[in-house]
Amino acid sequence: MAAANIAFYPEPARAPCPSQERPVDLVHLAHQTMGDKDLENEVLHMFARQARRSLQEITDADPALVLAAAHRLKGAAAAVGAFKVASAAERLEADPSDAALQAAVGATVVEAQNFILKLCR
Repeated sequence: MAAANIAFYPEPARAPCPSQERPVDLVHLAHQTMGDKDLENEVLHMFARQARRSLQEITDADPALVLAAAHRLKGAAAAVGAFKVASAAERLEADPSDAALQAAVGATVVEAQNFILKLCR
């Protein structure tokens, strides 16, 4: 009988992982690169370049191009652990013509790029 009652208790709340509070989750990135610091730097620089190109496309007036750029940015950001960028890009995918969402993507990309520059000094 006790087992039946346990099934209805809610799961305890999980605290957010501190590494996910940064513009780039370095724990996620380390898993992706198997701890290779040179590869981490290379991947971060590639992401920063791709993010800049995506931002240029996002400022385009054509919603189809904005949608495609937001989708690419979302995938690239999630791969390196830039989860705030990925989340902002995902919201932009839902409404590619929203200027406020475009600005939010820009702000998260700049934050991530500044973080990357500080890391790679």
